Amino acid sequence: MRVRGVQRISVRDGARRRSGACGACGACGIALMVVVVVVVVVGALGLGVVPAARAASAGTTTTAPRPSTTTTTRPPTTTTVHPFSATTTTAPTLTPTTAPVLPAPAPIGTTTTTTPRHVANQPSLDTLSPHVVPLTGRGVEYQYSNAVKATGGVEGVPSYLSSPGGPYLYDKKGRVVLMHGTNVVYKHAPYIAYPDPGQPWNFSAQDAQMMQELGFNIVRLGIEWQGLEPGSGGANQPKICTPGPPGDPHEFSQAVADAYLKHVAATVKLLAHYGIYTLLDMHQDVYNHLFRGEGAPDWAVCTNGLPIVPSAGRWSNNYSNPTLQIAAGHFWANDVVGNLQGQFDLVWKTVATYFKDNPWVVGYDPYNEPFSTETQVASQSTFTGQLQCFYTGRAHTGFLADGQTPLSCPPGDPVDGVVPTIESVDAHHLIFTEPDIYWVTGGNIPSQLGPMPFQRVVFNFHVYCGSRSPVTGNPTDLLRCLQSEETTAAEQDVTRLSMSSKYQPSGPAIFMSEFGATTSQALAGFDTEWAGLDDLGWAYWAWKYYNDPTGSSAEGLVRANGTYSPIVAELSRTYAQEVAGVPSSGLFNPFTGSYGLNYTPSVAASGDTVIAVAAQQHYPHGWCVAVRGGRITSAPGSIRLTIATEGKPNQVYVTVTAGTCPSTG
Repeated sequence: MRVRGVQRISVRDGARRRSGACGACGACGIALMVVVVVVVVVGALGLGVVPAARAASAGTTTTAPRPSTTTTTRPPTTTTVHPFSATTTTAPTLTPTTAPVLPAPAPIGTTTTTTPRHVANQPSLDTLSPHVVPLTGRGVEYQYSNAVKATGGVEGVPSYLSSPGGPYLYDKKGRVVLMHGTNVVYKHAPYIAYPDPGQPWNFSAQDAQMMQELGFNIVRLGIEWQGLEPGSGGANQPKICTPGPPGDPHEFSQAVADAYLKHVAATVKLLAHYGIYTLLDMHQDVYNHLFRGEGAPDWAVCTNGLPIVPSAGRWSNNYSNPTLQIAAGHFWANDVVGNLQGQFDLVWKTVATYFKDNPWVVGYDPYNEPFSTETQVASQSTFTGQLQCFYTGRAHTGFLADGQTPLSCPPGDPVDGVVPTIESVDAHHLIFTEPDIYWVTGGNIPSQLGPMPFQRVVFNFHVYCGSRSPVTGNPTDLLRCLQSEETTAAEQDVTRLSMSSKYQPSGPAIFMSEFGATTSQALAGFDTEWAGLDDLGWAYWAWKYYNDPTGSSAEGLVRANGTYSPIVAELSRTYAQEVAGVPSSGLFNPFTGSYGLNYTPSVAASGDTVIAVAAQQHYPHGWCVAVRGGRITSAPGSIRLTIATEGKPNQVYVTVTAGTCPSTG
């Protein structure tokens, strides 16, 4: 959210959550979250109540009569209302009811329907969902589809995306690009999910097709350092861990890396066939499997010779393990002869070289969930500076977020950090930097990352609630979860703005690359609703459980028995994937399937606006598209709805609703 809220950060497990004092939100209510209460009334955007009369024909396109004096009709200025002017920001009225019993999920490939769900003394997702009715009146073009007749296909090769400044990504036609998707991360050997029938890491054509049918256009695909550079030997090797100037540990093998990347490329290619981008994510949790996590190879673990005794209980207890802090500290300071950061950067250079000419790779996430518990207590985080130095290197230093604290890098850090290392071989792809998962308790900035002198940075963050079951990941207190996640997202946008530079004047684009890990329809629904209001792209955690050693049993969208999790109807949403202009609002109701979009056409944008229609989950009896200010260019039944701007309208209005279209008289 692009507003300021209470400082709080939450990650996938409650043991890692830290919260600060309340800020602008006063009593820390859910006023920010309930901006999702949007009722589109008669006259607003020219939307009206659906008449009882319906068009008799199916799969047709019709246009209401247009005024003879013009080729485009816009709502009169006296009755046109911006959607957010109808927004309420007061806490919802809570009606005590008995929690419903959730129906059994539908088998994959069938349509799922939803009914309002409400838990006593908790916010009601149904009450807070936007209510959209179709456009009516003169100058509206209608198209009715009675069934899916085309998946929409893939229109050739996509463009590389850009992040020129501001919250959005853009394609080569100047259109705003929005992405919805999921995470696919396999944390056991071979440390990559790829097509390999019969194996637990198999990622199949069925997986990719299901994602396409849900409307997903991005997968955050986990890769791991230990898969790319497994090396030899265990922890605390003197040739690696002796303090001193970094050198070459001779652990890298090009042949091993190429064999691993061949599997990665197979998954990228499969996803591309279904029109889905890949974000390559160098994944880790608690650094290494010796701490009950994954990521770094054993040879890169240096604990000053101290024995490693994993903490018992929940895996995340190891974040407070002293030996983990030592090992992570050596990586961030790069103060041992094994040149840990240098080798990590070499691995990324190898990955970027391999994929530099592949436009289906949207970019790279250099390090999943950077961490150091030092930021819990320091008045000025040393770690945030180390993290920024990891991204930039010693040759590209600047300031932290306050604009006054100079960035001073450890002397052993590489001259060029991971971002310029990638850019030295790849002139196309975006780099999705993450903040530290802790920040200064009691401070007023969620992360102290400052501006970085690069043109293709995207700020990406994770949102998880601390009030959750440590086993399933489901919320134990929905209201607290909503407060926590909304305010975390709000503060992360403050970080994005603090990263503004001459290369990205309004800060980098923003993306939520993890959230969820739940079967709570209310939590997933709220998360996706406020993300939709902010035109914020996202990737749900996770596609499948894959026996996740650092996850929760309820996290998989696709369950072990082949059925969808109950939250599928909240995640599969009708939404705009490319907008030929500036989006003003994009509203979706998961209970009715109603969707409304309005945008301002831009002379800098060409090509059609593209909307993913979530037909499988929300339109079992067909759907109606209504457009004012534009022309429908896709055929009836296509789940890839395309709209061309017609004339020179100030706004283009689109609705997609379940059922047949209003009669055009």
